[in-house]
Amino acid sequence: MHLAYPAVLAVLLFCTGLYGVLARRNAILVLMSVELMLNAVNLNLVAFDVWLRDTLHAGQTLTLFTIAIAAAEIGIGLAIVLLVYRNRGSSDIDRLRDLAETTDAADGEPQPDTTAEAAA
Repeated sequence: MHLAYPAVLAVLLFCTGLYGVLARRNAILVLMSVELMLNAVNLNLVAFDVWLRDTLHAGQTLTLFTIAIAAAEIGIGLAIVLLVYRNRGSSDIDRLRDLAETTDAADGEPQPDTTAEAAA
């Protein structure tokens, strides 16, 4: 099997995930797009491990670590999204700008961002 087939598939997966991260407004869809990008990386790791015929299977081992990190990332990410949804009533990423804090130059204390409140 040629290395080009899984590499092209990984590029397509990564580009689809990148488009999802940049274009989506829903936080859950953004997390799913990040998972697509991580799966593209995992596909490349396994494909190059098989292509190089590594006796230690370092690519497959690194893929297992990446899957474990992705599982932890999605668990924490979903917990944050659920808390934001409970507090705000929406998981729209553009509406999360209300959570930003600005610092006052005079005393250095964080002040709530009033630009979104003034616009609304």
